[in-house]
Amino acid sequence: MTGSALLVDAFGRIHETVLETVEGLSAEELAFRVDDSANSIAWLIWHLTRIQDDHIADAAGLEQVWDSQGWAKRFGLPLPVSDTGYGHTPAEVASVVATADGLGGYHGAVHAQTLAYVSDLDGDALARVVDTSWNPPVTLAVRLISVIGDGLQHVGQAAFVRGVLSRR
Repeated sequence: MTGSALLVDAFGRIHETVLETVEGLSAEELAFRVDDSANSIAWLIWHLTRIQDDHIADAAGLEQVWDSQGWAKRFGLPLPVSDTGYGHTPAEVASVVATADGLGGYHGAVHAQTLAYVSDLDGDALARVVDTSWNPPVTLAVRLISVIGDGLQHVGQAAFVRGVLSRR
């Protein structure tokens, strides 16, 4: 299996779990928080998708799907278009309200852009330095693994919250 095939598989697992996690939930259920400081399913899925969108677009030299395909307008969140959720306060987390179709649709669009980019990457491309502000500098491979790790953690958290919600 090639490196690009591994990336396609990893991003595919995130995408499948995102869709399974939001399927059939109302906007109110997606906004459920275990307590006032916890993240909701909507926020977790939106955030992991915003991070993937932001980082893939940056690495590939593309526009973010969030803005270029009109998802920011469709969601209509009271946040700057550039916001990815990093460092959000509990009030900002609560402001991320969305439908399952919106979350799944946005993630699907980001997933499509991600697969188009990673499908043909080779070892030379993965070794390219994409961020010199760290020591050692960050290669594309390390950045992509970071995005995958973040996505897996957050989609797992969202699936956990769905489980808590189903037991209420």
